[in-house]
Amino acid sequence: MAEQNVTRYRIGYALEPKKVQSFIQYSLIIHAKNRGIDLVPIDLSKPLIDQGPFHCIIHKLYGPEWREQLEEFSSRNPDVIIVDPLDFIDRLHNRISMLQVVNELKICQQTEILFGIPKQVFVENPASFYECIETEGLEFPVIAKPLVANGSANSHQMALVFNKEGLKGLNPPIILQEFVNHGGVIYKVYVAGEHVKFVKRKSLPDISEETLGTSENLLSFSQISNLTAQDQSDERVARLIEEAKMPPLRFLTEVANGLKSALKLHLFNFDVIRDSRVGNRYLVIDINYFPGYAKLPSYETILTDFFLDIVQRKQRVNSDDHLSA
Repeated sequence: MAEQNVTRYRIGYALEPKKVQSFIQYSLIIHAKNRGIDLVPIDLSKPLIDQGPFHCIIHKLYGPEWREQLEEFSSRNPDVIIVDPLDFIDRLHNRISMLQVVNELKICQQTEILFGIPKQVFVENPASFYECIETEGLEFPVIAKPLVANGSANSHQMALVFNKEGLKGLNPPIILQEFVNHGGVIYKVYVAGEHVKFVKRKSLPDISEETLGTSENLLSFSQISNLTAQDQSDERVARLIEEAKMPPLRFLTEVANGLKSALKLHLFNFDVIRDSRVGNRYLVIDINYFPGYAKLPSYETILTDFFLDIVQRKQRVNSDDHLSA
């Protein structure tokens, strides 16, 4: 009986099968349903314009065909919220423009906190490797990352380069980013509208001067992970993460809100490391659109709260517009 009195909202989702499996879990469907949210799959074999009605659409699809469908749907259904517009998501698909937004933030942080991004440079061809490194003042080791960050398998092909010889194993165009020792722990900040959650995760281990002198020229991230697994027990890694002190939560929240405003996105996360050399220096090293929220404790509540926030806010705006007309 109580459920009949709840205003119901339809949230359409357009996701790849793998994302559906990880994100649209039964626990989320039931939790959302109990609070008035119906999660409705969008049939990718049919035109979007023929589906609905929806109060909101969430998606993580790319390509010209999907872009065209979204634009047509939005033009005919301007009251339906799109989370998020592809034009805003595109900025995160380029690792240069992705982190440039961090430097544009105006953070009213405590004076004792240093904040920014690692040094990085875009290398267009092999002949300019050394020149680019010297111009930017990069020192080995450096991280080699593809320019494109669209979630594809290729976009995750990263490597740690220990010396000039290792550069020969790279295929530009590519991003070279300084590797900063950070205690083997990364801080991941998840944003869902007004909701911000923080977790600690295992990261690449620190690299000592001794290791730098005796290591390979180049190692892929998968090779590093395998070596780390051999050298560190699960208990040791768990203890390392547990003992790592979280950055000031007020600071992380301010960065999250600043990025949300600058990027004009609702669903994203960003990775932060603490420089081991300067304990109060924090660096944003990556930003991802529509990340794996299901890894968060009680993600069902976080996402359902977010869905309700955006559809009810839209409803209030429409109501105010109607009253003022």
